Amino acid sequence: MLKKKRSYIWWILAIIVIGGGSAYLLMKKNKAGKDLQAKVRTATVKRRDISTKVLATGIIKPKVGAEVKVGSSVSGIVKKLYVNIGDEVKKGQLLAEIDPAEYQAQYNQADASLQNAKASLKSGHANLKSIEANLNFLKVSMQRMEKLLEKNYASQSEYDQTEASYLQVLAQVEQQKALIKQQEAFVAQQKANRDFVATKLGYTKITAPISGVVASVATQEGETVAASFAAPTFVTILDLDRLEIWTYIDETDIGRIEQGQKATFTVDTYSETIFDGEVTRIYPQAEIKDNVVNYLALVEIIDKQDKILRPEMTSTVNIHLEKKEQVLVVPNRAVVKIEGEKMVQQQLDETLEFRKVTTGVRDKYYTEIISGLQEGDRIVTNPKKP
Repeated sequence: MLKKKRSYIWWILAIIVIGGGSAYLLMKKNKAGKDLQAKVRTATVKRRDISTKVLATGIIKPKVGAEVKVGSSVSGIVKKLYVNIGDEVKKGQLLAEIDPAEYQAQYNQADASLQNAKASLKSGHANLKSIEANLNFLKVSMQRMEKLLEKNYASQSEYDQTEASYLQVLAQVEQQKALIKQQEAFVAQQKANRDFVATKLGYTKITAPISGVVASVATQEGETVAASFAAPTFVTILDLDRLEIWTYIDETDIGRIEQGQKATFTVDTYSETIFDGEVTRIYPQAEIKDNVVNYLALVEIIDKQDKILRPEMTSTVNIHLEKKEQVLVVPNRAVVKIEGEKMVQQQLDETLEFRKVTTGVRDKYYTEIISGLQEGDRIVTNPKKP
């Protein structure tokens, strides 16, 4: 009986010892886990959209042909000015008039000279017809005289006289034809002169070559303008639908910029609005200022979001190089290089293990993981190299 009682006590003591040891190990394990969590910061491998882009500064400029300086091709007094700064104009709309009195008088004189030349030409053709009719009559007379001479009904002197008259009139025909050619040339000259004066008269009406907004007016009614080698500018017109961004790309990024790449940009006046654009041209010549090398890329404005953009506005441009949707990513700081290999430290229960990874696109905050990790894995964002 005593022996059984002792055996029972030993069993109880063994259970207590084993239970206590297990509790101690569990507490130690939990403490180790808490200590590990306290020492490292972790994140979960997840999916999200990621893109790479180049950030640059740009200035909005009119495209070639979108800013036109309109001037006068003739000298004179500004008779009427029809537009003011800020007015919207359509192509062909009348902007201003130069007093046409002098040019109208020149046109009237040139037109009168042309009409006189045409009348002379008409008279010349009438004279030619009359002379040709006389020539035909003499030709018939000479043929008849030739037959009479063969039958001795006419003398040789009579025939010779008729032939001489025929040859004389034939020469007159050739002379009249030559005169008509001169008259035709004179008519053409007078017509060219009248057309030239008509063009100058037309220049007194100054019209808009493009549709747009009047950006500046540099004259006033009653002012005398002198058109010499360069036409004096009256009005500057801007087509606000034909703008682009002169974007200055750093030399470290220019190798990644290509035509056709999409871009987004903002301007200070509409800071909450994101506009769309596209790279259309890259200039090969560098622009160096303060020892900083930049290259000019033109970004076409695709969508203005119903906003009014103006030349010389400063813009912040993002040129999108590559975009991937819903790919595995980790924070950039989680990726480290160990012995030339890209590694990420993964948390496995209470242990940490470096895993080799293959990376892809990288933006400002995240790096794409192509292989080496799975969605939902816990990784360390402040890894320490071994």
